[in-house]
Amino acid sequence: MSILKSLALALVLVTTAVFADQVALKEGHPDRYVVVKGDTLWDISGAFLDSPWLWPEIWYVNPQIDNPHLIYPGDVINLVYIDGKPQLRIQRGKGTFKLSPTARAERLDKAIPTIPIDSIQQFLTQPLVVDENTMEDAAYVVSSAGEHLIVGAGDRIYVRGISADQGNRYNVFRPGDAYIDPDSGEVLGYEALYLGDGRTERFGDPSTLKLDRTTREINIGDRVMPMTKEDVYAYFTPHPNDSDVKGTIIAVVDGVSQIGQYQVVVINRGKRENIDV
Repeated sequence: MSILKSLALALVLVTTAVFADQVALKEGHPDRYVVVKGDTLWDISGAFLDSPWLWPEIWYVNPQIDNPHLIYPGDVINLVYIDGKPQLRIQRGKGTFKLSPTARAERLDKAIPTIPIDSIQQFLTQPLVVDENTMEDAAYVVSSAGEHLIVGAGDRIYVRGISADQGNRYNVFRPGDAYIDPDSGEVLGYEALYLGDGRTERFGDPSTLKLDRTTREINIGDRVMPMTKEDVYAYFTPHPNDSDVKGTIIAVVDGVSQIGQYQVVVINRGKRENIDV
């Protein structure tokens, strides 16, 4: 079971900027910037560029630096000009390190994320868009400990269909509405309404899951899926698509009627149209 990847569906972050074809430095941009804790790549990009997603166009990947795409608090970003063209170069700060058992230095501080992680936390660990088969084949809640009518954080639920090889962290979902392409009428996928998450205390038939967090009541029949790893997605580089792709917003997450920066919408374009992050 996995998040829907093959259909034309994508979760995107709404920004207040406007698309551009050329790299343009922002008026009043700094020539040197020292990264501090709490910064995001999007913030720094916006300090230098009119169009933050064009960051890769002027970012110099230094082969002599470990993980040159990652930026840490204390790093210094310098704006230089090579053959008359702007280029951003990084100078590593001191940072905080420890020696591993193999005598290799490992950073204790974390690289800054692309955007505020709190804005997309649930979308990094929860497959909120799935195909019909994924939802039907998912593990499901069969009962709760103590037969509570309303289950919340700290309670235990019994789940059928999970096993130890899937890990011990799980999300709980309820099938939602279908996402339909307004142009073609095609069903692109289905909303998976996030209810909560927890960890297994015992595997079996059924398995016991203790809930760490809930956002809504959890009922018999709600679906349970393995939690994915967020670290893979926390550090991505904003960039324009290789081709001119146009799409339509078909839903707004959480059902709000107005959207702004860092809110999430669903569009009728995705991997099929080479949309990536």
